[in-house]
Amino acid sequence: MLSTGDEAPSFTAPLANGDIESFTLTDRLDEAPIVLAFFPGAFTGVCTHEMNTFQDRLDDFSEAGASVYGVSIDTPFSQNEFRDKLGLEFDLLSDSNREVVDEWGLSMDFDELGVDGVAKRSVFVIDGDGVVQYAWVSDDPGVEPEYDDVLDAVEAI
Repeated sequence: MLSTGDEAPSFTAPLANGDIESFTLTDRLDEAPIVLAFFPGAFTGVCTHEMNTFQDRLDDFSEAGASVYGVSIDTPFSQNEFRDKLGLEFDLLSDSNREVVDEWGLSMDFDELGVDGVAKRSVFVIDGDGVVQYAWVSDDPGVEPEYDDVLDAVEAI
């Protein structure tokens, strides 16, 4: 699992932005600080609340110079529908092949639901050099990040 001070492994994933494009982390470092908010699944209660909270605070993050991205294992088609339903103005990244979740050590299973390999709820703030400046990971999918702490980390870059 990544910690503060680690270099964020680059990845390429589909970007759901109303259309579907390609996103490569190292190609986007000029947008830093980059906030990557991993969530278990679109259209679920806590995930919807989390993404809505990032949307509600998007102006704060934008004023601090940050680019915010949600990341889940959902397909980019589902993510676009989720974005539309919630009115999200930030883009979502699809890790449907679970490569990022596995490489970043964020995979968890919902045994009682028979769902394996979803992303742990987690948030990373990455600077322009690709270094993790903030890392928060929860083993409890019902717990949301401290949004003020995420914003403080962005503002410190």
